[in-house]
Amino acid sequence: MEIATVVKANGGCEADRRRLRRLRCSVKDYDWGKIGSDSLVYRVYAANSDDQIDSTRPYAELWMGTHESGPSYLEDADGSNGVTLRSWITENPKSLGNRVLEKWGCDLPFLFKVLSVARPLSIQAHPDKKLAKKMHKAHPNLYKDDNHKPEMALAYTQFEALCGFIPLQELKSVIRAIPEIEQLVGSEEANQLFCISEHDEEKVRSAVRTIFTLLMSAGPDTTKEIVFKLKRRLHMESQERHLTDKERLVLKLEKQYPDDIGVISAFFFNYVKLNPGEALYLGANEPHAYLFGECIEVMATSDNVVRAGLTSKPLDIQTLCSMLSYKLGFPEILKGSRIRPYITRYLPPFEEFEVDLCDLPSEASTVFPSVPGPSLLLVLQGEGRMSTDASADEISMGDVLFVPADTEIQLKSSSDLKLYRAGVNSRFLYSL
Repeated sequence: MEIATVVKANGGCEADRRRLRRLRCSVKDYDWGKIGSDSLVYRVYAANSDDQIDSTRPYAELWMGTHESGPSYLEDADGSNGVTLRSWITENPKSLGNRVLEKWGCDLPFLFKVLSVARPLSIQAHPDKKLAKKMHKAHPNLYKDDNHKPEMALAYTQFEALCGFIPLQELKSVIRAIPEIEQLVGSEEANQLFCISEHDEEKVRSAVRTIFTLLMSAGPDTTKEIVFKLKRRLHMESQERHLTDKERLVLKLEKQYPDDIGVISAFFFNYVKLNPGEALYLGANEPHAYLFGECIEVMATSDNVVRAGLTSKPLDIQTLCSMLSYKLGFPEILKGSRIRPYITRYLPPFEEFEVDLCDLPSEASTVFPSVPGPSLLLVLQGEGRMSTDASADEISMGDVLFVPADTEIQLKSSSDLKLYRAGVNSRFLYSL
């Protein structure tokens, strides 16, 4: 009888470890976020939280994960916030699976977010691990952790961004067409780009680094004068021709951030427009600025950002210009791969994360197979039932759940259901 009791108890503990955990999540009210119910973040947060929600504030980001700047909490039986997810994982490390535990310790290696962007975020980049450790040690108040921050944005609505440097031939055309750039950086520096073969990648990167650094380092009076000239010229030319998408974007940026060097630097970057269900990914040291729309975002667990324009927050222009990779070319757009009925996977080249999108019609069923790593599930539309061998949960819009490693999920919809799973990259989990 004693052995049977022990086995039953151990089995019960194992089943409890694999039970889904409902989470209460943190929200950020950055001023670039959409206001109140116009914001997807607001609507998800209102459904996820018991707090009184102020509908007059901007709601920019919903954070799901363990980062101390925006932790998630386990939901207690009475619906209130319990311990943090990170605390619970520390007490239940097997929930991560052996490979994740060995690689990253008692923490989730990824941070999951919803973004609602009403106006542009800063021109920014995220450091690699070596630089992140250095920056965190020197300025822990500005750079909150010592991790790198590769990321992926999956469009929920049409989503616009500036991302990476444009190809060389396009950059040459920009310098010819935008005289204000030459006025800022000097004709000798601007013209050096025309003497370099696109096959000599190191010389190309060096020239772009020189030109971009000179541009971003312009003083405030010079910047104000040149931005005014640019605006006046484009307004005059708009009476005689149709402005390009990039030119119209630059005029829009100038209205939002007058006298900001980021207005002119936008000409150097790819203007990316994602349709719902398309994604782009960014490695360390790649410049970008999200412009408008709503997306699901996943990244390595970090909040390190180096900014250089289109913001009132502190800038570190010299660090940003020195850290960039200066790779040229249009970014890869991921459209996802169907891995089973109703489930599409987005697999970037980073160990820390991947995302699955499940679009399940009403009264349909599907399965998320067991994987040897943890997951977070976010419901953005509809209702249904989620079952494991340890628990069964009714789910609806706004629900966020932690899924321990080695847990198969049976999913049944009662209305059209859309949910997202963030997890550790499958290539890492199943690599030899």
